[in-house]
Amino acid sequence: MISVRDIMTPLDKGLLATDTLAQAIELIKRLKWNTVPVTDEEGRPIGAFPKSSLYQMLVEGKELETPISAYIKKGSASTIPVTIRYDELEEIVWTSPVGTGTIVDEEGRVVGLITKTDVIFALFHKTRLLKEQLEEILDTSQLGALLTDENRRIQFVNRRLCALVGKSEAELLHRDLAEFIPLQEREWSNEMHRPLQLGGQQMVIRVCTYETVSGKDGLIALVQPVSEVEKIAEELETAKKWKSLLQTVIDHAYDGLVMINEQHEITFISQSVLELFELDEKKAEAAKIDALLPQLGLTNVMKTGIADVSEFMEVKGIAYIIHRIPVFQGDELIGAVGKIVFRQLKEVRERFRRFEKNEEKDQSATTQLRKSEGARFTFEQIMTQDEPMQKVIRSVTKAAKGPSTILIRGESGTGKELFAHAIHSSSSRNAGPFVTVNCAAIPEHLLESEFFGYEEGAFTGAKQKGKLGKFDLANGGTLFLDEVGDMSLTLQAKLLRVLQEKEFYRVGGTERIHVDVRIIAATHRYLETMVEQGQFREDLFYRLNVISVEIPPLRKRKDDILLLARFFIQELNKQSGTSITGLEPGVQRLLQEYPWPGNVRELRNVLERAMIFAEHGRIQLEDLPDYLLKKTNADELGKPHEQPVKLMEQAEHAAIRQALREANGNKTRAAQLLGISRSVLYEKLRRQQTDVR
Repeated sequence: MISVRDIMTPLDKGLLATDTLAQAIELIKRLKWNTVPVTDEEGRPIGAFPKSSLYQMLVEGKELETPISAYIKKGSASTIPVTIRYDELEEIVWTSPVGTGTIVDEEGRVVGLITKTDVIFALFHKTRLLKEQLEEILDTSQLGALLTDENRRIQFVNRRLCALVGKSEAELLHRDLAEFIPLQEREWSNEMHRPLQLGGQQMVIRVCTYETVSGKDGLIALVQPVSEVEKIAEELETAKKWKSLLQTVIDHAYDGLVMINEQHEITFISQSVLELFELDEKKAEAAKIDALLPQLGLTNVMKTGIADVSEFMEVKGIAYIIHRIPVFQGDELIGAVGKIVFRQLKEVRERFRRFEKNEEKDQSATTQLRKSEGARFTFEQIMTQDEPMQKVIRSVTKAAKGPSTILIRGESGTGKELFAHAIHSSSSRNAGPFVTVNCAAIPEHLLESEFFGYEEGAFTGAKQKGKLGKFDLANGGTLFLDEVGDMSLTLQAKLLRVLQEKEFYRVGGTERIHVDVRIIAATHRYLETMVEQGQFREDLFYRLNVISVEIPPLRKRKDDILLLARFFIQELNKQSGTSITGLEPGVQRLLQEYPWPGNVRELRNVLERAMIFAEHGRIQLEDLPDYLLKKTNADELGKPHEQPVKLMEQAEHAAIRQALREANGNKTRAAQLLGISRSVLYEKLRRQQTDVR
């Protein structure tokens, strides 16, 4: 849309009534206008000073310093608002007897001038632009187009039509349409769509009428080769075939499909799902998935962005499982697909049971050992509200689904073993064993036999029937190598062979043992430096470092400190029988200020110690270890000063004496009155060195 601002000539300042003839001459000369608006001091128009007034002053012999006020044409200025539409502006310009219009803003101040010439040039530009746009549209559509006047003479042809008929624009324009398209007059009278031989090839022509400027009917003709129309028809037919094929695949290859968008609205639901859950198709369209089928759990996939498979569920006595799949466009999660499998599940389970039975081996000792090995934690048990930590969890959750080796890095106490358990629980091997080897805790001379086991009589002191190694026990599952950076170079070489060849020899044995084990390794050491210093094999490092994750230390997860503290308090209350309800504000601030070099493990130990010494319902600063208080500004965080402590001790002494008097010296009864255990009462009496009987 053309704007008035685009075609007007901006004017910062017009003439004032007090301006002189010299100033008027200078402004008219500079602007080259026949008329200049005259404004008041605030810029609002009060009239106009045309060239005729200028000539009159000169003819009358007025001095150049003469004010122009007497020669202003009052009310002759045609003011036009700057917000006017272009079509309204055209009407004003064509009907105005004045060739120049004054443009004013919303406050009535002069901002520019516009002439009929400006409007005409803008109209030419608009017409040319529209013609170019029409040409572009027609060329893109691959349609040839022509337009005639009311006398059937061609007034417009596009480039595509010229190319189709092999003629130039000059050869076609202003010709009678009948010379170009040999049709009877009656055939042009109504809208027509028919095949036609044109330019040596078969075309399809569509003709319709339009109203010309004179009010009579002109013609518009659109031409397209039959070959292109047939190609479009073929593509349409192919699309229909693909649709039928896809629908057949959906109805038969998969038992049922449900698709949802970002708003959790159902965008597709297959007929088999409608039948299984007895749903109405019309009600299912655009319904919220949780309102219609909450049991599918598809909204959870939208939150996590991770595909998963449900447990067995049942409807109308029919068992089914759901494969939930997130749908991404680039990095953006745009929806989810639920694949519902329920047909022949019984037969599948029976065949799988038979397969497992055939695969079982008679190794009762191994089976018993494996029963004691297993993952104890899942990702749901890793508590955090720290965004970087949540990002790590999302990445590791995805990595857990595959078979790749994972290297977990992080300082001691950050929870590397917890992550290893969770990875195994989320993997396809979760039904298999999870075996842990602490490479730093086992003596080096025993590590090889621990890893690979030994045969009967392999060495002095060996068990009579030999022993299975960790790789044997982890077969079909996961082997977690904790503190892998502490492994000797000799054992590193043997471990590398197992990772490469999936086989090993037991100590003292000659039989090659094949295993299927996934490796998860963890270390607090910087392995790259160890590789440079020759302390860790480079080839083993690259074998372990397929997927590497770094667990951030607790000091970088300030938001998690109190979250973990509350969880540990609940857990320790159950284990120790304590009744701690929370943390004093000063303790909360201290925990968040302390750097936690021992990370989560240190936090748990500190809380366990504090809960043992706590004498009140909430942990206070005096219950914390001294080293913690020394490393933080405990006084400013709320540590009681000397005088308040003395007052508290005096009150405590008085309460104990009162309880003992009421219990007639019976300490068990006195402890009950005080609401503390008898052992705590004895400790207080000992610490206070009280002789109360």
